Order: sequence, then C-alpha cells, then structure tokens
Amino acid sequence: MKLVFAGTPEVAVPALDALIASGRHEVAAVVTRPDAPAGRGRRLVASPVAERAEEAGIEVLKPARPRDEDFLARLREIAPDCCPVVAYGALLPKAALAIPAQGWVNLHFSLLPAWRGAAPVQHAVMSGDEVTGASTFLIEEGLDSGPVYGVLTEEVRPTDTSGDLLTRLAFAGSGLLAATMDGIEDGTLHAVPQPADGVTLAPKITVEDAQVQWSAPALRVDRVIRACTPAPGAWTLFRGERLKLVQAVPAVDRSELAPGELSVGKNNVFAGTGSHAVELLWVQPQGKKPMRAADWARGVRIAPGELVGS
Repeated sequence: MKLVFAGTPEVAVPALDALIASGRHEVAAVVTRPDAPAGRGRRLVASPVAERAEEAGIEVLKPARPRDEDFLARLREIAPDCCPVVAYGALLPKAALAIPAQGWVNLHFSLLPAWRGAAPVQHAVMSGDEVTGASTFLIEEGLDSGPVYGVLTEEVRPTDTSGDLLTRLAFAGSGLLAATMDGIEDGTLHAVPQPADGVTLAPKITVEDAQVQWSAPALRVDRVIRACTPAPGAWTLFRGERLKLVQAVPAVDRSELAPGELSVGKNNVFAGTGSHAVELLWVQPQGKKPMRAADWARGVRIAPGELVGS
C-alpha cells in the first residue's frame, strides 16, 4: 500500500522505521508538527520524525493545521491508501480523514478502551496497572473510540518510569503497526468495535498534577514520581523553590517520619509520607543538573525536622 505516516516525537520513530523496512509498503510522505524552538538558543528544530524521514529521502509535510487547504490538496495528490499515525499531536479534520481509502490507523499505547487520551502510559503507571499494552485502531471523530485492529500486552514493572515503559511499547508497537498494515492490505484483518464497558480517560499530565503530595501513602508518591518521569517531572517545594524528584524508592522499614519530613544519613535521604518513608535517590534543584540526593542534602545542610512540600 501507499502510506503517508503521521507522527512527531522520538517515540514515533520506531514505527516509521518498521514501515520503511517492511518491504511491502511505500511510505510516500510523512506528516509531522512544524519545527519548534528548542535549547537555550530557542532555535527552530525539526521533529525527530521529520529528521528520520529526511534521512530516508521521504517527503515531509509540516502543516500548521491539518485543515489547511494546501496540506489537504497535497495529500489528495499523493492519494495514500492508508495513513498510519503515532503521536502526531494534532486533531485530524473530517476532510483529512476522508482522503485515504483505508482511513487513518493510530497506534495507541494502551489496551483500548482503557486510557483514551494524550497520556495513556503515564496514567497506567500512576494508577498502578500491572499490565498495559498497545492497540491499533481506525481513527474516528471521537477520542480514541474507533474500532480496533490489533493489540499487544506489556507488563508494567514495579520500577518502570513512564519513559521506560513507553520505550518498550514504542518498539513492540512498531511491529504491531506494520502487521496491521499488512493485514489491511491483504484483507485478513478487520477492525472490531470497542466494548462500551471499561472506558477510562488519560488527559495530559500537567505540571500541577506532578506536584508530590506528601500526605499520600508512599505507594502513591512512588507512582507519581515514576509516572511523571521524564515529563513533566515530579516536583516538590524546598525552601520556597522547586525541587524536581528524579528517582525515589519506597522505604518500608522507615515509618517514623511525618509527611514531608526529611531525614539525612551519611549516604541517603528519606522523606516521610502518609505511610512509610521514601528514599530520595536523585533530585534536581532549580536551575541545576540532576544530582544524587545525598550530595544535594550535604550541600544545602538540611536541619533536623526540616520539610519538603512546605
């Protein structure tokens, strides 16, 4: 089939690579978000998908809005049979959805109908799911509500951050998306409507959502930190400034600390929660690079009974 691939971040690159390498399909073009400012100089940088497509000699389309007529006209000229999508980052209008004969097929990182929305992996980690996965489905106008072509499952490991889990799903999901394209082409794969039961929503995790509440149990604190790593980054306040919490682990043998109370040893730092403590392993003070929590604590000279989150 002739394909136009839509995607933007690094997590979409494995799927593009799988389609390029499949040998069965022609990736005629790539649709991605416009170049965005990045780095200290805030210079415009192409998306990871755009960079990979350019390396492969594939035409790159960067519409400011997918409803722009110039973009729609070019898509009609290319006349793709199907448009596979991974984390494109913009809503597709009816006019675009109607162009490919086989529609737009999204690789979504959850077991639909669970975790429909922008942050399925973060919500799976934050909610303590033991198993998640990926689904390919036909895009409709509703939020991730279209019929499903295929699924795969993936264990959520006890120490997984969202970044860890998303990386595994991106590579496993690339094979699922390629197999879905194969099945659509040869007519052996047909989309099945999602069940009405089991729908959960996964809205974007905001910076405010990522603030750790020390009155919560240690298990919840651990999940929030892992779910918000690497983005948007879990954080708390210390002496009136934000302190990013890069890595922490529950410390089930420490239950004497009040919520947010810090305890510093020679090589470790503990923070109290609503249950037992968590050990802070890596932190990032405002305006600085990540560092070991013990090194940070020595540098700031934490006083007995001093709190985070106050």
